[in-house]
Amino acid sequence: MTRVADVVVIGSGVAGVSTALGLAATRQVILLSAGDGSTPWAQGGISAAYGEDDPLDHWHDTEVAGAGFCDPRNVRALVEEGPQRLAELIAHGARFDRDDTGSLLRTLEGGHSRPRIVHAGGDATGAEVHRALLDALRRSSVRTVTGRAAGLLQSETGSVVGVLVDTGTELSQIEARAVVLATGGIGNAYLASTNPATVRGDGIALALRAGASLVDMEFVQFHPTALHTGETSGQLPLVTEAVRGEGAVLRDVHGRRIMAGRHPRADLAPRDVVARAIEATMRRDGSDHVWLDATEVAPDVLRKRFPTVLASCARIGVDLLSEQIPVAPAEHFLCGGVRTDRNGATDVPGLYAVGEVAATGVHGANRLASNSLLEGLVFGRRVATALTLDLPAKDLGRTRELTLGDDRQPERIRTTLSRYAGIRRDGAGLNAAAEELDSMGTGPLATVARAVVVAATARQDSRGCHWRSDHPHAAERWDEHIVVRLDQEGRPTTRQLPTAGLLPR
Repeated sequence: MTRVADVVVIGSGVAGVSTALGLAATRQVILLSAGDGSTPWAQGGISAAYGEDDPLDHWHDTEVAGAGFCDPRNVRALVEEGPQRLAELIAHGARFDRDDTGSLLRTLEGGHSRPRIVHAGGDATGAEVHRALLDALRRSSVRTVTGRAAGLLQSETGSVVGVLVDTGTELSQIEARAVVLATGGIGNAYLASTNPATVRGDGIALALRAGASLVDMEFVQFHPTALHTGETSGQLPLVTEAVRGEGAVLRDVHGRRIMAGRHPRADLAPRDVVARAIEATMRRDGSDHVWLDATEVAPDVLRKRFPTVLASCARIGVDLLSEQIPVAPAEHFLCGGVRTDRNGATDVPGLYAVGEVAATGVHGANRLASNSLLEGLVFGRRVATALTLDLPAKDLGRTRELTLGDDRQPERIRTTLSRYAGIRRDGAGLNAAAEELDSMGTGPLATVARAVVVAATARQDSRGCHWRSDHPHAAERWDEHIVVRLDQEGRPTTRQLPTAGLLPR
């Protein structure tokens, strides 16, 4: 069966649904969904600078967290358009936490210079955002198809003209003038992640096989505080850093403060700083976790603000109100991705990307806390605006199917990437990873893992969430982006790109 649409959006997280809703009034849109993605699991909130909070201060905090590697034009769009998108989300029915006067409550998270994180249900922001967007989607003209994008359709001229869909029982096609990747990050390419199993980098692999460029793939962010459940693989419960925003502190297995004296903001330093400090502490002590101590935070605050974290702790027999909880870093967010312009266009005609799968440059070398849902809202609308104003011309030529295929050794791929391309990296380990991955086929996980490894190998310095023990400092000669593409034999290759040339022209 073949369906036809103006635009196919692949992914039902905040970025995908925002894009589809923005197009619903003017275009025939099909939303392809293989699962809810990471949006429902987001805890902390949405950062928004308004009122007495200057968006330029938000811009500055984003730049600092991104280690000076952000695209300033897109960061400005993020912080200036963010409050408008938040207001639209509220108009869709999203219910955020408010004080007795009806004003939105705002809290503090790592890397922010002032409280600007709005939240819902205490620590269930992602679930509430997802609920509101799906309700709006059901009221719209967008058609939803359940299935996995098994490949892309590409014309003889190189344009992407549709999607190959695997519904679990059959393969079908959706022909379209534009395809928008909103497939999220690469969490399931690692052994342990805060992402659900459906988030495994399919969009990255699809884009590469269509001839698109990736950028900044070495910048993989590890959340400092995933709940240490005793499991060593799969999705781990997140412990939002808003708990630290309310006064919780990190301690080693001996009870000593970990972040005291390491950074001016201590436990609320940017995520890359905290994650590296925890990793170094665990390695020094030979432990598999550290402790998050919230026992000095008022119990009423913990009950009201963190019901999700309380429930996760209770499931492993820990009382957040009276006991320290075991935490350890886990893969959380891809700061790079498919190279796009500020309206989501890739360097392949007809192919767009938005959200975590895309590299707009707003996160630089390390994402600022609670900028991810914001990015999905802002750039989802920007992609929708661009495709409302102008669609690619319909290509009537013959097409070919670019299929994803399957990974034969997924656990071995995850193990290799986790071992050699985690928080701590070095040249010898990355070379070993590349050699091991060479024998693991060309499925989507293997393709994603190779892209991360080749970019991390190329960048011989440390900045943001890319840290190499053999090159522990930032070097001026690496003040450029690493671009990854597939060569004619399907192998990832790299080149350097000046920071001023991040966006396609």
